[in-house]
Amino acid sequence: MISRRRALAATAAALPLAAAGVPPAAALAQEPPGSRGPHGARTVFVAGDSTAAGKSVPAAPETGWGMALPFFLHERLEVANHAVNGRSSKSFIDEGRLAPILAAIRPGDLLLVQFGHNDQKRADPARFTEPWTSYQEHLLRYVTGARACGARPVLLTSVERRRFDAAGTAVATHGTYPAAVRALAAEHGVPLLDMAALSLARWQELGPEPSKEYFHWLAPGESPNYPDGVSDNTHFCPRGAIEVARMTVRALRSEQVLGAHATRRLGAHIPETWLTWLTWHEEP
Repeated sequence: MISRRRALAATAAALPLAAAGVPPAAALAQEPPGSRGPHGARTVFVAGDSTAAGKSVPAAPETGWGMALPFFLHERLEVANHAVNGRSSKSFIDEGRLAPILAAIRPGDLLLVQFGHNDQKRADPARFTEPWTSYQEHLLRYVTGARACGARPVLLTSVERRRFDAAGTAVATHGTYPAAVRALAAEHGVPLLDMAALSLARWQELGPEPSKEYFHWLAPGESPNYPDGVSDNTHFCPRGAIEVARMTVRALRSEQVLGAHATRRLGAHIPETWLTWLTWHEEP
């Protein structure tokens, strides 16, 4: 089986566009792409779950938002997407997945941290965390680890699932986990991208039926990978992943983590054909 490090390198190579102490926000936002760190180009690391993770060919057209992130970043900003299906803030660390990030991250790099979907799984002790105790404790390990390396952590609340009530109102599904992330970010001075609020507003704007076009919904026979079809209100299709990646980079701009020079195409149409699925598969 191919190693995780080699797989990440393969992901970056497969993308059709190149983009695969703690400095203050204003400094990071003003510096030209590639100007920080001894290795030249800065890297945006992603630690997260299946909503962000790269997907293999047998899973297509399911798409993680991390796969589309490079399309909205300057070509001198590389993306190292370490997100993995099914992981929580706890299991990601327990499986030794944070350690390689901290070994590779350099001063001036960013670490985007987004967990919560699987932290909610109370029946699974390997993944479950309590919002106001163990969840925050584990997230803080990403923050302190990145800062110890001179990199900048950024906390993201979990992107919302597609769920509507009988009146057609988009419903939040993450309980108090987003509030716990917001509180932790405020307490420790960490930039916050409130993807739960942003995505919920977007799904509300779209409405119950149009929002299906952003999620992993397929009719029987529509895809050879899903002959019986699929109705998935958590994971994204290409259109949804592109939308969430765009939303993420806009939030990085609005929070002054990145400046205008570090981003691109935020108002442009992104062809779904730009996306590339991995030819490797890592067992969960």
